[in-house]
Amino acid sequence: MGDALRLLVDRIAAPIGELVVVADLQGRLRAVDWTDHESRMLRLLDIHYGPGGHVLEPESDPGGLSTALAAYFAGALDAIRGLPVETGGSAFQRGVWAALRGIPCGGTITYGELARRIGRPGAARAVGLANGANPVGVVVPCHRVLGADGSLTGYGGGIERKRWLLEHERGSVRQ
Repeated sequence: MGDALRLLVDRIAAPIGELVVVADLQGRLRAVDWTDHESRMLRLLDIHYGPGGHVLEPESDPGGLSTALAAYFAGALDAIRGLPVETGGSAFQRGVWAALRGIPCGGTITYGELARRIGRPGAARAVGLANGANPVGVVVPCHRVLGADGSLTGYGGGIERKRWLLEHERGSVRQ
């Protein structure tokens, strides 16, 4: 396991559940997920880095990422905007994830519009699949993507969390 990627893991409380925060030694965010979906996150890490290709080590506030996420949940919405992110994934997936970071806080977009923005107007379903494989939710804001009719659709953490995140970003959730 000497060649395995060392990843630092922290857990933080949020108003809508506990988050697992995974960073590399350079302080870049590698994964974020809700603890009730931790097994999915671990599978994604295996897909991106290979089974046995990474080792998880407990660390308090790696790279200040936990502090930034806690600030976001406390109402400092800009606290996560520039966080460094490093992900695996295909070139297409990384393109979708980069485009997600361009959606303004409090704003939303449809899968079809996101597909158009990345120059793949017929790829709304593929964009949806890439969105669903996003390993760094909240920071790479997949929750800001809606169905063609504006409905809340598919969020790995659950629709109620998606609704809360959108309301939080729009200033509707009282702290």
